[in-house]
Amino acid sequence: MGTYPPPPSVPLHPSWAYVDPSTSPSYGSGAYPGDTEMLTSFSWDDRNVRRVFIRKVYAILMVQLLVTLVIVAFFTFCEPVKGYVQMHSGWYWASYAVFFVTYLILACCSGPRRYFPWNLILLSIFTLSMAYLTGMLSSYYDTKSVLLCLGITALVCLSVTIFSFQTKKQEGYGECLALPHSQFDFTSYQGILFVMLMVLFFGGIILAVILPYKYVPWLHAIYALLGAIIFTMFLAFDTQMLMGNRRYSLSPEEYIFGALNIYLDIIYIFSFLLQFFGSSQE
Repeated sequence: MGTYPPPPSVPLHPSWAYVDPSTSPSYGSGAYPGDTEMLTSFSWDDRNVRRVFIRKVYAILMVQLLVTLVIVAFFTFCEPVKGYVQMHSGWYWASYAVFFVTYLILACCSGPRRYFPWNLILLSIFTLSMAYLTGMLSSYYDTKSVLLCLGITALVCLSVTIFSFQTKKQEGYGECLALPHSQFDFTSYQGILFVMLMVLFFGGIILAVILPYKYVPWLHAIYALLGAIIFTMFLAFDTQMLMGNRRYSLSPEEYIFGALNIYLDIIYIFSFLLQFFGSSQE
């Protein structure tokens, strides 16, 4: 297996910034005190607000994924560009620095995240930097591996989204009030997901220390598979938070935060699958 740069270190997932949902008001009441709250109680009276919010998030997400796909394809199929980015690793680390700074601003600062046009400007910079990182990682794998992992990622994301969009009649309400309601509530397992993410985070640090001295294929494969599974679970978690089909959900004001969450989940699923299934170029 040839050498290639490590994927971006897995940062703390944005869900770590969620406040205690027990303190969050219903967005149906029109009360939303304070910019620090991201979670909100679900209200059956605000289905239209939630639908508009979901459409807005997925519209932004589609643009992010399209930009990323174009850059990945450019870095994969264009040989001069592929050779340039592989020879100039400084751009990789510069992009990672931009990615991490914009990530922290968007995840931690509610002001820039909510107010136009700063929210879209920061998200655009974040997307371009993350797309560059993903494109450079893809350039170290053969074309068939990249296409295979893109297809697997698309199928995984579609399956998780369909699962999260499952509907059933909510007890105590008529059929006319039935909203998307997943059979399994991933939002109830924030603590478990956080612990798994910490295991992945520190495992990545240990792996980064070991790999420069000796490459261990099976250890890298286990880490990549674990990462793909964890972020698939996070994708289900974030989709349910977006849908508002549980007792607590993401506030409709946090469309940038919602798009950021799901975009990161999808990119990390692809990156880990590429490391697990991909064949690197010699």
